[in-house]
Amino acid sequence: MDNSSQDKKPFNLSRWAIGHPSIARFLFGLIIITGALGLMRMGQSEDPEFTFRVMVVQAIWPGASIEEMQDQVVNKIERKLQETPHLDWVKSYTRAGSAIITVQVKGDTDTAEVKDAFYQVRKKVGDISSELPQGLLGPFFNDEFGDTFITLHSIAGEGYSYPELKAQAIKARDMLLTTPGVEKAVILGDQPQRIYIDVSSKALAERGLTLNDVRNTIAGQNNIDPAGAVDTGTHSVRISVEGDLSKTADIRELRLRAGDQITRLGDIATVTTGLEDPYQRKFRYNGQDSVQVGVVMAKGFKVTDVGHAVEETYKRFEESLPYGVSVDQISNQPEVVTEAIGEFMKALIEALLIVLVVSFLSIGWRSGLVIAITIPLVLAATFAIMYELGIDLQRISLGALIIALGLLVDDAMIVVEMMERKLEEGLVKVEAASFAYTSTAFPMLTGTLITTAGFIPVGFAESTAGEYVRSLFYVVGIALVISWLVAVYFTPWLGNMILKQRNHAGSHHDAFDTSFYRRLRATVSWAVRHRIIVLALTLVTFFGSLFAFQFIPQNFFPQSSRPEILVDLWLPEGTSIKEVEKQAEALEARMMDDPDKKFIATYIGEGAPRFFLPLDQQLRNPNFAQLLIMANDEPARERLIVKLRTILAEDFPSIRGKVDRLFLGPPTGWPVQLRVVGPDRTEVRRIADEVKAKFAATPELDAIHDDWLEPVPAMKLVIDQDRARALGVSSQRIRQMLQATMQGAPLDDFRDGEETVSIVAREPAANRQLLSAVNSVYVPTDFGGFVPVSQVAKVLPVMEQGIEWRRDRLPTITVRATLPDDIQPNDVTMKLFNELKPLRDSLAAGYKVEIQGGAEDAAESQASIAAKAPVMLLVIVLLLMVQLQHFGKAMLVLATGPLGIIGAAAALLISGAPFGFVAILGVIALLGIIIRNSIILVDQIDQDIAAGMERYEAIIGAAVRRFRPIMLTAMTAVLALIPISRGVFWGPLAYAMMGGILVATVLTILVLPAGYALFFGKEPKKKQAEPEGEDRGNVAEIAHRPALAAE
Repeated sequence: MDNSSQDKKPFNLSRWAIGHPSIARFLFGLIIITGALGLMRMGQSEDPEFTFRVMVVQAIWPGASIEEMQDQVVNKIERKLQETPHLDWVKSYTRAGSAIITVQVKGDTDTAEVKDAFYQVRKKVGDISSELPQGLLGPFFNDEFGDTFITLHSIAGEGYSYPELKAQAIKARDMLLTTPGVEKAVILGDQPQRIYIDVSSKALAERGLTLNDVRNTIAGQNNIDPAGAVDTGTHSVRISVEGDLSKTADIRELRLRAGDQITRLGDIATVTTGLEDPYQRKFRYNGQDSVQVGVVMAKGFKVTDVGHAVEETYKRFEESLPYGVSVDQISNQPEVVTEAIGEFMKALIEALLIVLVVSFLSIGWRSGLVIAITIPLVLAATFAIMYELGIDLQRISLGALIIALGLLVDDAMIVVEMMERKLEEGLVKVEAASFAYTSTAFPMLTGTLITTAGFIPVGFAESTAGEYVRSLFYVVGIALVISWLVAVYFTPWLGNMILKQRNHAGSHHDAFDTSFYRRLRATVSWAVRHRIIVLALTLVTFFGSLFAFQFIPQNFFPQSSRPEILVDLWLPEGTSIKEVEKQAEALEARMMDDPDKKFIATYIGEGAPRFFLPLDQQLRNPNFAQLLIMANDEPARERLIVKLRTILAEDFPSIRGKVDRLFLGPPTGWPVQLRVVGPDRTEVRRIADEVKAKFAATPELDAIHDDWLEPVPAMKLVIDQDRARALGVSSQRIRQMLQATMQGAPLDDFRDGEETVSIVAREPAANRQLLSAVNSVYVPTDFGGFVPVSQVAKVLPVMEQGIEWRRDRLPTITVRATLPDDIQPNDVTMKLFNELKPLRDSLAAGYKVEIQGGAEDAAESQASIAAKAPVMLLVIVLLLMVQLQHFGKAMLVLATGPLGIIGAAAALLISGAPFGFVAILGVIALLGIIIRNSIILVDQIDQDIAAGMERYEAIIGAAVRRFRPIMLTAMTAVLALIPISRGVFWGPLAYAMMGGILVATVLTILVLPAGYALFFGKEPKKKQAEPEGEDRGNVAEIAHRPALAAE
């Protein structure tokens, strides 16, 4: 009969583990080994990868005005791009002669679909290529905008020219491309060579020559045309004709013919070899012109391994460098990653030690030892699965491990505590373990899944920010599910070996008969008797905490602790790039001897390349420069920022400067931004001026401006068409001659090995730099003669818009500003937006004032989180129904989840930590953690009632008995968060979760019994209300009744 009864018992995993110790030992060793291997092989990075859903399209049409660029190029491209699948918006900025169009794909677009969208952009623009004007260069496409250089090196040398530096950079690049793990090695900042033919249009006209004559003569000497082959019958012998241009002197010796007159080109022109002038961009390192080489890592490699290989390659490269050329490192991502991983591993070890100390002190050394052994087991299994899923060690996954560390011991603690209790009652170890499984396994699994479900909005948020933090959900979920498996399989096996067997059942009447538990019981009893008051006060406190959030600073993502500083220098629109370089050099000189800096890398005409994944990269812009200053450490960085802001304000008043740290999370640009959108540019400008006036009236703001910048001086030629036709001069010919003589006309290419050097004709420098020289440009006529521009056109000085931005084909002006570091940008942005409500309400249809930058991205990210909240709630409710099988009780437990908001608000207010995107994740995750504790309490009440305990005593007794394990797991979770509370990234989340867990746990012990008594209890009898004196012995007896049904 006993055997039959045994056979009918359901499968008990804990009993099976104890009964098969060899399998348990094998699995234990296997998990530890695979986890160690996974950890060693796992990829490492500073930040998690996220998909850049941005593509850049560039078009150049020399000579076109802004209006011509927009009408003939931008409008056509943007109209076609609106057909792109998954399109979020199209934004463009147009200058005279050029336009850059940015295509943004929606944040919820899958990575594979992003690639398809980029392909569609190329295809759709290609479809309309026949509609674009003749002479247009491009469109050019950049869909690798998110490539991040893991290393950046400068190659510089005093007295060395750019071509000489580039030659060394080419050697470095070729060596790097053979290095394992290197996908790309890119040369940055090199200056293209040119062969310039400086010849005045007057000198050509006097000899009856045109630039076409020069072009044709060069082409006749330089073109490579087939010369055929001789077929000998047995062989085909190719004929090669030499004589193309091989040096600059060959160009000087070219003969130009005009009728019977022959002119040597060198007699009327100066032929020189030089660099592109004016240049488009230039890089400098510590005050010297430099060429840089950036390395992009191939997928599937560890950044530290590739970094070491790159370092060895550079050591070999430096051995061949000529004297005076130096290689200096600007950015070293492997070193940054190693330091970041080291800091996080240190925090992880601190959290682990905290959890172990709490375990040993709270449940004894034997039980603590069981817990101590299970933790590395859970971590090892988590590392193994992370490796298989391709989740690297980075900022988010390591933070997730620390968060999980405080939660993953909960199940093991519950099992060990239950075994200890049953051992005290006299059960043998295997029976105690078996009882722990049957009584706790399913509730623990439900609780674990509910805690994991609390992170669902994080894991499935369809936004760039959501993708950035997605590994938080996966790592926490993996760790918690594994912790449950370890708790029900390995923990009983370990407990069977380590816990001490009691020979006799102990006496339990004194366990809860202490002054603390008597006060606790009295408090819970009071809460139950005054349940309506307790619930009302809780509701008031809850709504008060919601109100308090408006006093908590708001942000999106925090700043990085890295030592780099970015100094953006914006000169007035229309400033020459040489003047920009001059100003940048002046600022360099001021900072060069500062002891707080390591080096200064200067980028003129564009921003620094993407050496940091979330970098807000600045595209090419002639009136812009950026200084990347590396400080010695974080305190030095803060001192440098103060100095730089003071210097810019006092000594560079004409420069619009922005001094900033690197920021974490998706890039957002200027701190405070509002954009004005509408169909008419004049009305948009008027509205933007009103917005700027509001900015100016806000004392916190500085460097207020808009992105259309200042009007620029221009020269407008009014052609006398009647006279021009009479003389045989067309408007097109005038434009071509002005472009050719003032800025240069490409004639042909000069071949030098792998290099191709453009041959450019232009007016001599003395003429190019004079506004009056425009009148003296000679234009060929249809009748073979030449006339100066002054005979057919009048030159008028005008002011015109230098740049125009559009968003979704509508004129768009963005008003921007900076503000002090101690003020959160999102707070000021939303304040301004709300204060502009009267203006917004008065706008005509089609005109809007919208938030932009960090505030906009934060709103979109929060919306993506909120969109998944119903899924989270549905999963939690389903799990609650499965566990409790009572809708009312499920709703009661669910109602305790938001109690964490009370503590979170208090903790954030007290600490001064901002309520940003990461803190929001912590508040959402609190829901599952708190509900898990509530399930334990409600399940205990129901089982006590089912075991025959009077309902009121079950409610109070369960709260008293479950107080210790609930508080123990809560304190473990809270204390484990201390190591990451010191960081700028995880600090707000840690404070929110610490405060939320603490306050909610205490409230759960009081509020949940009160709610249970209100909805599912009976009015307590008067004599049972508050046992005192001689009744206290009964309290202990009741407390130790079998709380859960026996097997």
